[in-house]
Amino acid sequence: MEFKGGLMRLVVHKSKETNCVYDAGDRLTEIISSARSPSRRWKLFHRSSSAIPSKPSKPQIPREFICPISGSLMADPVIVSSGHTFERVCVQVCKALNFTPNLVDSPPPDLTSVIPNLALKSTILNWCQNYSIAPPKPPDSISAEKLVRTSMASDHRKVSVSETESLIRGVEEKPKVSFNHAATELNRRPSHFHSSSDESVSPAALTPPLPFSTQSSCYSSPSSSCSDIEALTNSNEEDEILAGLRSAHVSEIEEALTSLRKITRTREDGRAHLCSPRLLSALRPLVVSRYANIQVNSVAVLVNLSLEKSNKIKIVRSGILPPLIDVLKAGMPEAQEHASGVVFSLALDDDCKTAIGVLGALPPLLHLLNSEGERTRHDSALALYHLTLVQSNRSKLVKIGSVPVLLRMVKSGHMTGRVLLTLCNLSSCADGRASMLDSGGVECLVGVLRGNEFDSRSTQESCVATLYGLSRGGLRFKGLAKAAEAVEVLREVEKSGSERGREKARRMLEMMRGREKEEEEEVDWEELLDSGLGSRTRLQSGCGALGGSCVNSSEF
Repeated sequence: MEFKGGLMRLVVHKSKETNCVYDAGDRLTEIISSARSPSRRWKLFHRSSSAIPSKPSKPQIPREFICPISGSLMADPVIVSSGHTFERVCVQVCKALNFTPNLVDSPPPDLTSVIPNLALKSTILNWCQNYSIAPPKPPDSISAEKLVRTSMASDHRKVSVSETESLIRGVEEKPKVSFNHAATELNRRPSHFHSSSDESVSPAALTPPLPFSTQSSCYSSPSSSCSDIEALTNSNEEDEILAGLRSAHVSEIEEALTSLRKITRTREDGRAHLCSPRLLSALRPLVVSRYANIQVNSVAVLVNLSLEKSNKIKIVRSGILPPLIDVLKAGMPEAQEHASGVVFSLALDDDCKTAIGVLGALPPLLHLLNSEGERTRHDSALALYHLTLVQSNRSKLVKIGSVPVLLRMVKSGHMTGRVLLTLCNLSSCADGRASMLDSGGVECLVGVLRGNEFDSRSTQESCVATLYGLSRGGLRFKGLAKAAEAVEVLREVEKSGSERGREKARRMLEMMRGREKEEEEEVDWEELLDSGLGSRTRLQSGCGALGGSCVNSSEF
C-alpha cells in the first residue's frame, strides 16, 4: 500500500506539470485492475493448443498394411512373384478359383509363388502394440472366398458396363447401319477358331465388314486382322488345354496332356505362347501325380517347353522345379528320364544354374549317374557338368561327397568322358582339389592315361586337363605324381596327344623338373632342425626357392 500511495503521488505530481491528472490516474487504475483480473491473469500464462498433449484419437491404418483383396489389416502378409503383398489366405483362394485381382494403380499380380513377408508382419505387430490395438487375425477360408467372389463379380460388372458404354457411345457417334452382317460374321468365327486343322484362315472369316463412314482402326489392314485372329486362336487353344488339365476326370487330364505334348513337340510357336504362368501353374501338381501316364506326359511337356530359350527362366521362376526334383528323387523311371532332360536343358542358361543348385538338384542328379536308363545317366552327367561351371555349385557338389563317387566311376570305365568333364570343373576350385588329392585322384587319372583306353581324343584331353587343375595343389601334387610315376605318362602325352593335351602335359613336366632342381639345391632342413642349428633367419633366407615354386604352381 505504501508503494501504491507513493506511486500515485508521483503520477499526480508529474501530471500537474502536463495538465493530465485524470488521464494518468485512470490509466494506472486500469493497469492495476487488469493485473488483478482473473481473465487477464489467465491470458498472461496462456499456451497454444498445440503445446498441450491431447488424447490420441483412433489411428489411421497405413495403406501398405491393408490387403488389396480383403481391404483389412493383414495378419499373415506374403509377397507374390510380381512383388505385390497380400493376405496369405486371399492368395490361396485366388489361386484355387483361378482369379487374378485387378489393382487400381498397379499391373495384374503374378500369384505363382508365395514368400512370407516377415518384415511387414513384424512392423504391423509393432504398430498394433504402439496404439494398443489387438493384433489382426487371418480371415477364415470361407470369408476369404466370399470376398474373392465378390471381387470377381464386381470386376465382371465393371467389364460389362464398360463394354456396354463403349458400344452405346460407338452407336451414337456412327451413322445407322445394319448389324445383320456383323452378327453373321460373329457367328462364323467360333467355328473357325475351334477348328483343329492347321490350314490358313478361310476367306469368309476375313471378309471385311460393311463400309462405315469412318472405319474402325482394327480393320486398318489385313495383317492386323490376321494377328488378332491368331492371338484369339492361341488364347482359345490355351483355354481348352487348361480346362482339360484342371478337370476332375483322369481321362480328360491325360487327353489334354497328350495334345499338349504333341503341340509342344511339333510346333515351335506353340512352345512360345503356351509357356504361360497359368499353364505352368496347372502342370505343377500333375508333375508329382500318382498316375504314371499323367506324371510322364507332364514332365515330357516341360522338356519340350524348355527347348525354347525364352521359356527357361519362366520355368524356373514358376516354382515348378521343387516337384520336378521330387521326380528325380523318387519318380517313375520314364519320368526321371524326362526330368533329367529338363534340368539339363535349363542348366544351359547361365541365369538358371545357381537357382537349380540352391533348390537341391545336385544330390539326385549324382544318384542318377547309376540309373538303369542310358539317357537318364547321360543327361544327369551333362547337367552336372553345366551346373558345376558355377562356383557355388562346385562347392555344394564337393560337400555332398561326390568326388569319391566320380573317381570310382572313372576307374570302372563307367561314362568316363562325361564324368571327367565334371571332375575337371571341380579341380578348378580349392575344395575340389583338396578332396581329389585326398581320394587318390592323381593315381586314378595317371592310371587312366597309362591304360590309354579312350573312346575319343576329348576324353584324353579332359583327363589331362583335370590333372593340370590338380597341379595347382603345389608340393603335395608333386609328391603324389612322383609316387604314381606320372612323368613317363605325361611325356607320352606330350609326344602323341592332342594339341591342347600336349601343351598342358608340357607345362606340368616343366613345373615338376623345376621343383626337382630346387630340391637338389635345398638344404636338408630336417637335419638342421634336429641338430638345433636352424635359426629363423636362415629359414627365411632359404625360403626364396620355396616361394618361387609357389609362384610357378599358381601360374600352372
